[in-house]
Amino acid sequence: MAVIDINADLGEGFGIWTLGDDPALLDVVTSANVACGFHAGDPLIMRQVCAGAVARGVTIGAQVSYRDLAGFGRREMDVAAPELTAEVLYQLAALDGIARAEGGRVAYVKPHGALYNRIARDRVQARAVTEAVHAYDPALPLLTLPGSAVYEVADGLTIVAECFADRAYTPAGALVPRREPGAVVHDPETVVERAVRMAVEGTVVAVDGSEIALNARSLCVHGDTAGAVELARAVRSALHEAGVKTEPFA
Repeated sequence: MAVIDINADLGEGFGIWTLGDDPALLDVVTSANVACGFHAGDPLIMRQVCAGAVARGVTIGAQVSYRDLAGFGRREMDVAAPELTAEVLYQLAALDGIARAEGGRVAYVKPHGALYNRIARDRVQARAVTEAVHAYDPALPLLTLPGSAVYEVADGLTIVAECFADRAYTPAGALVPRREPGAVVHDPETVVERAVRMAVEGTVVAVDGSEIALNARSLCVHGDTAGAVELARAVRSALHEAGVKTEPFA
């Protein structure tokens, strides 16, 4: 039986501003990537999402990012390696403290947005992130793209491959940048079909029609798109109908 984790980015509001339906998505996903305050989220939201995850048995992950509230963490930044390591460590420790206060803990780390894409190709920035995880808890898995530069600098960390049902892929296996047309797949039927293929066959069709091997253990469904909850429910239902078991990787 194929087994896959379903993760989503949660806690991405800030103050009076809300984004997505965290409680509803927590009823669907098996892992929650919780924003740690640098691209979105604040202490109250972090606490609410952690409490909701613990109540539902959903695994908590730290969604660390560049310090970029205004750009939602999607603007690439040149941050010196020691500073980036410290900032990732800061976010990880903050969320884990809140999670533990709610009876849970951070069980993995997933970089967000521009940082996620940068460390897939940049060994220096990738090492800065892995050093932060090592410093905090080397047992924590790190979620990234298959073939990411993170694998080259893991230094003993557990690296888990992730796939995206609603994102377009380049022939090289990278995500098509969001600024380019067609980067996000909006058709629900197509997203569901891709999710099942990723879980069952371990492949995805790139924008040029070529087939890419993924062999991912976790599948991301974005929580900040229109109809996100209904789409996540449809993905999970289709996976179960295809005989795929959904459970956390961490």
